[in-house]
Amino acid sequence: MGSTPTSAITEDREKTVIKSVKDLKVYQIVYQLAMEIFEITKKFSKKETYSLTDQMRRSSRSVAINIREGFAKRKYEQVLIRHLNDSLGSSEETRGWLDFAKDCMYITKDEHKRLDNGYDEVNAMLYRLMNNWQSFSDFCFLTSDFGDK
Repeated sequence: MGSTPTSAITEDREKTVIKSVKDLKVYQIVYQLAMEIFEITKKFSKKETYSLTDQMRRSSRSVAINIREGFAKRKYEQVLIRHLNDSLGSSEETRGWLDFAKDCMYITKDEHKRLDNGYDEVNAMLYRLMNNWQSFSDFCFLTSDFGDK
């Protein structure tokens, strides 16, 4: 008798110990998104260096950094949740800047859609994490269309 896929996942979850914020799927995805934004913004007009380029880079990095800071302070529930909420806010800010970048024709509609969908996924994961933060191990196994490429 072999194990079912569900029991295999359960066994894997029981063995998984979260040693670092880098073990969280949501962190992996937001880090990848921030790096993609960094690469994409390299082609923006130099006139945008201290405005759109800088804002997009800062807000996208802030999503990851707030998750990281909250994870480090996870012993204090309200502090963790506040940082996850700040991360959610930075994610939405980044989505706003992506809209501007598309409308200013610095990124294509396809680039915008893919990145915006990535942040939409991140937001859903952050909401779930804020409501179920006690079981971090569940967040190692969240699947994502963005991060699982």
